[in-house]
Amino acid sequence: MRKRRPALRVDAATGLLRGATQIASPNCDARPPGVVPELIVVHGISLPPGEFGGPWIDRLFCNTLDPAAHPAFGELAGLCVSSHLLIRRDGETIQYVPLARRAWHAGRSRFAGRDNCNDYSVGIELEGTDNQPYATAQYQRLCATIKALRRGIPSLASAPIVGHSDIAPGRKTDPGPAFDWLRLETLLARRG
Repeated sequence: MRKRRPALRVDAATGLLRGATQIASPNCDARPPGVVPELIVVHGISLPPGEFGGPWIDRLFCNTLDPAAHPAFGELAGLCVSSHLLIRRDGETIQYVPLARRAWHAGRSRFAGRDNCNDYSVGIELEGTDNQPYATAQYQRLCATIKALRRGIPSLASAPIVGHSDIAPGRKTDPGPAFDWLRLETLLARRG
């Protein structure tokens, strides 16, 4: 039997996504004055690469990842990154950064002639890889998350949804060819 996930709702006063597990990341700061989120960026992440589950993503985003815990972690030593949200393979949603704050997920980036996407975007990580299909539970939860964001944050009501690869071409490839954009569009088009 599939585990039923709680409904998602944005708390405008706190910037928290109700229904998501909260794990605070120190890797965030204030958005520039007058800037609101106007873009949704979908990412893919797995730690170690190609492996799912475990505490590694949480630890990376909270600066507690031990570089000696796995050979692939050495290159991540000292890296300060975060995302607003992570959707695990089973659909569990974790929030690291309040939505009104700037998460450090996009790096050097550009969308529609505008640089520094971290300033005006919400970053959503999916636990996955570029070449392994994402789970059905992730598509369902991503759709529910986007709908909650669009209902709860007026500036995101009709915001574009892009991949990390779209805003940092040549530097980033995620969420990769395994991500089914048409499937997401179809789910978003459904009422409810």
